[in-house]
Amino acid sequence: MGHAVAMTSTDAAPTPRIVRLVGVYDADSTLRGELGYWVGARLGRRHCSLCDITHGSVRQRPEWKACRAGLPVPFDTYHRDDQPASVRSAANGLAPVVLAETDAGPTLLLTSADLDACGGSIDRLVDTIERAVHRVGLAWPAPANPAAALPPAADRFGSGPAGGAA
Repeated sequence: MGHAVAMTSTDAAPTPRIVRLVGVYDADSTLRGELGYWVGARLGRRHCSLCDITHGSVRQRPEWKACRAGLPVPFDTYHRDDQPASVRSAANGLAPVVLAETDAGPTLLLTSADLDACGGSIDRLVDTIERAVHRVGLAWPAPANPAAALPPAADRFGSGPAGGAA
């Protein structure tokens, strides 16, 4: 009778590490695009669930700026018309979406339906991103200072600098 032999693979690919998060708004970056979206949203004709999470009626929400500043990687945002080709390709041309750029390339994390399910909540967005990162098998970068690891959602909303607009 043969004996079972435990086999381990040294060829296993390392877990891709997230370098940055990328959000793509379902709006265009031109003045005409911004005004068209703003008016359409007020009339109920346009909707971007990522905009609902990150922005108030005109500007970025201060809570979003604070959250973004506390994330373990940058969270950059683009509009449909100014996103890099690699982002557009990874998103299959869809918007709004959230992707993770990793050391192995971009990965789609959240679709429009996922963002809609956040109901405009920054806490839900962060929790949904964390679940998606686990689901697709990605890893956050190791913090240079272990005490700087991502805190629970309830503790992420102090004040801090961050910028960008939809």
